[in-house]
Amino acid sequence: MYVLDNDALPKAALPGIEHTTLACAQNGLSRLSVWSQTVAPGGATPPHRHDCEEVVVIVSGRGELRVRDEVFAFGANATLVVPQDVEHQILNTGDEPLKVLAAFSATPVEVVLPDGTPLRLPWPS
Repeated sequence: MYVLDNDALPKAALPGIEHTTLACAQNGLSRLSVWSQTVAPGGATPPHRHDCEEVVVIVSGRGELRVRDEVFAFGANATLVVPQDVEHQILNTGDEPLKVLAAFSATPVEVVLPDGTPLRLPWPS
């Protein structure tokens, strides 16, 4: 499939996060997944890691990237680069929605909690 109508793609959610998978294995990709997410003010991803690299482009809003014991503040038009197997968390520290686009070097994307438990996502990855 070559052209997708993003507004027509299925939406999914985790608490505080609205999600759309823009492209993944279901679209014929073998090594790439692209997601769009909106994190509500005060919302956050759970601390987690992936078995692949991740690049997150901040479209709007502001927040923090927590990596181990370090905290990195960011705003709109920033890019977050997360290497494979690095535990991280993205938090919305602003008072408006945090909108991001994320690209992963795998499809499907495996998400693992800090204790090693796989996190089952309610969307295609």
